[in-house]
Order: sequence, then C-alpha cells, then structure tokens
Amino acid sequence: MSTARSPERALYAVSDLHSAIPSNRRLVEGIRPGHDEDWILVGGDVAEHVEETASTLRLLAERFARVIWVPGNHELWSTNDDPVQLRGEERYRHLVAMCGELGVLTPEDPFPVWDGPGETVTVAPMFVLYDYTWWPPGAATQQQALDAAYEAGVVCSDEFMLHPDPYPTRGDWCRARVAYTEDRLAAAADPAAPFLMVNHFPLVRQPTDVLWYPEFAQWCGTDLTADWHRRFPTAAVVYGHLHIPRTTWYDGVRFEEVSLGYPRERKNGLRRPIPRRILPAEVAGTAGAGRSGQSAGAR
Repeated sequence: MSTARSPERALYAVSDLHSAIPSNRRLVEGIRPGHDEDWILVGGDVAEHVEETASTLRLLAERFARVIWVPGNHELWSTNDDPVQLRGEERYRHLVAMCGELGVLTPEDPFPVWDGPGETVTVAPMFVLYDYTWWPPGAATQQQALDAAYEAGVVCSDEFMLHPDPYPTRGDWCRARVAYTEDRLAAAADPAAPFLMVNHFPLVRQPTDVLWYPEFAQWCGTDLTADWHRRFPTAAVVYGHLHIPRTTWYDGVRFEEVSLGYPRERKNGLRRPIPRRILPAEVAGTAGAGRSGQSAGAR
C-alpha cells in the first residue's frame, strides 16, 4: 500500500483487484496515494458486478489525482446475479459511461500525458481481448487447443460468461479492438512522450511461458499485438490477468504485471507492493518469475 507521504508525485498501477472478496476489499481500502498529485492505473478485473466495480473505482477516484481504467474479462462477464444484465459491447459501453461519471479515464478517452518525475509518457489505456492464437504445444488448430484445455480441466470461465455481442465470436471482437487501438496508437505516437501501454492481457506471449497450465494461454492475448512495443515508441507496458506479479524485459522494454489476485495466491503474504510504482521507475529485475500453480479456470 502507498501510505507514506512522498516529496514527489508518482504513477502507480494495480490490476486484478477482485474487490468483492472481503480480504481483497480490505487491501483495496488501504490503497492511498503518497502525494496529492499521484496517478493510478487500474488494469482490469476490478469485480464482476457493475456496482462493485463502480464502488471500487469511486474510492480510488476520491483519493488519486487521476484514475485510468481498462477492462478485464471479469468486468465483461454477464452473471445471473448482477442487476446489470448487459452483454458484450453494450456492457463495455455501459462501464465506459459509468467511468465517465466518476471522472475515471478509459480506452475511449484521449490519451493523457504524464509529465512528472522519471520521464514524460503518453498513457495509452487499451481494451484488447484475445483471439485464441496462443495454442498449447501439440495443438495445430484452435479446436485442438480448446479440446486440450477441456481435457486438462482449465477452461476459462469466459467461455460461459463473456459474451461478444454483437460480434460472432470473442476472436472477432478482439480483432476489431486491435484495429481500433492500432489506429489510435499510430495517430498519437510521439518519441518525445513514448507510450506507457496499459492492457489487462499481456501484449506478448512470453509471460505465459511460466503458466503451469499452458492450455490457458489461449485466453491471454493475441499475436496481433506482439510487436506493438517495438513498432511504437514505448517506455513500459503494464498488464495483469496472469496473477504472476513481476517485472520482465522484452526487446529492451519494461513489462510490469501488477496483479493483486486471489487470497490463496498470496497465502505467504503479498508478493509485490500493491499498488506498484511505475514512474519514477522502481525496477525489481525478474522477481516473481516462478510458475503459477493455481487453476486458471476463473481468471
């Protein structure tokens, strides 16, 4: 938690808060800025219900000078017990409108520029899904990849609760979001203020190499984003989803996985500071690079 007062402002990030879980909610309530001008990036999976998501983002917006949110798969779930029964794109647009009322920025807003200690960056919040291109070893088709996941018992709950309406499939929705986001990045690219990219899902496949269950990687990203950190001027990439908080480097670019995750995954205490300071950089090598031993079905 960021509670000590700081002489300089900072930009923090956290994801996968799952704030409907009581112990997680207590940790979220302890998140406070160290400076009146601190920003925080929220990398998705705040909660499954719209009102719980709104409550959590409202709390952070009351404390931080700026909150920037990107959706995870959990916010997009349509569950029977959520009073908001919207699906797919309509649900996403409802969440975007809710954030607008809270003063929280989303992937639909102009990219803000952080001009603070560390460096000047253009913060690029993104909503890019997955398109089932990250197959496990031995799979030669998407169907074979899905069959392998069912056989291993690690099928993502998205298959039952994340509806792509009006797109035919989640892959189609992903490809539409990739095209939209790519255009925005190209229009805003500025070497003097490189991107700080924020997406719930990892933009490159390498972070999934440490999963105990490689079958789950197909719900984690798309090959279509694999070169974005090279094609566009990029200072760092922030993501979540994997519940493996760590710092890694690809092609000289820093990647920060900033998940809080589930209580069972931190039974020996928090593995990394929550929230993580992104700027000024507080690099910790490749700590936390061990495999994830949890069943990935609910992520």
